[in-house]
Amino acid sequence: MLDQYDKITEAAAVISAAWKRQPTVGIILGSGLGGAAAAVTDTVTIPYDRIPHFAKSTAHGHSGQLVCGLLDGVPVIVMEGRQHAYEGYPHQQITFPVRVLRRLGAELLIVTNACGGLNPQYRAGDLMVIEDHINLMGGNPLIGINDERLGPRFPDMSAPYPADLVAAALAVARREDFVAHQGVYVAVTGPNLETRAEYRFLRTIGADVVGMSTVPEVIVAVHCGLRVLGISVVTDMCLPDALEVATVDHILATARSAEPKLRAIITAAVRAAGGRQPTAAATA
Repeated sequence: MLDQYDKITEAAAVISAAWKRQPTVGIILGSGLGGAAAAVTDTVTIPYDRIPHFAKSTAHGHSGQLVCGLLDGVPVIVMEGRQHAYEGYPHQQITFPVRVLRRLGAELLIVTNACGGLNPQYRAGDLMVIEDHINLMGGNPLIGINDERLGPRFPDMSAPYPADLVAAALAVARREDFVAHQGVYVAVTGPNLETRAEYRFLRTIGADVVGMSTVPEVIVAVHCGLRVLGISVVTDMCLPDALEVATVDHILATARSAEPKLRAIITAAVRAAGGRQPTAAATA
């Protein structure tokens, strides 16, 4: 980890040279959710391959670029696509962009994902605001010698998703009249989907949804002092006694259909982080 500091500095310098603002919020968009960046204005787009030490995103539904601009007047940087362990990247590489966002000045990280629903009360197309997570990825981005310039050796993970952010996100769903649950996300490495027995196990240990991302990014966000709002889009149901074959096309289509709901929560969170008052439409 000791070599990361200089790499973070180098990547941040390239982004700052292309975009002169300081972001208040960093946003990571998961599979099929790239359209949520459409509301960003005054944009500067930077492909990952132009940023030193950023890995290429090879997953379906991930554009692989930063969109820097204003969302409801608040400076943001949106990651259209992320890196995953199943692409062959180590956890420190997966989470490198989070550290760069923090170096650039972000105070809040909004992390989104497409996931499978384990809770039988959920339905495909629902949102789940993450209140806690379980790491079954077999790795941790903080393994190795700790660099105190980046964060503490033993970061506390008792509340990685602050309760006030969870409550505010659920309030948006109630106001806009769409379904959003509050629950636990479990991360596995993938890339295969799970067996029936594995779904039963994951539900037994307390998970409401399952995915292949997010947790490493949140660990690093907590390590470097970012507040985190996590939102999962349930794209398919993983009920072992009524399991249907899930296809990538179906998962991406379901994720895209949920974008208006996701965008409403993201916009409200960004507005609050920027100290802006809700608009009349948002309070109706």
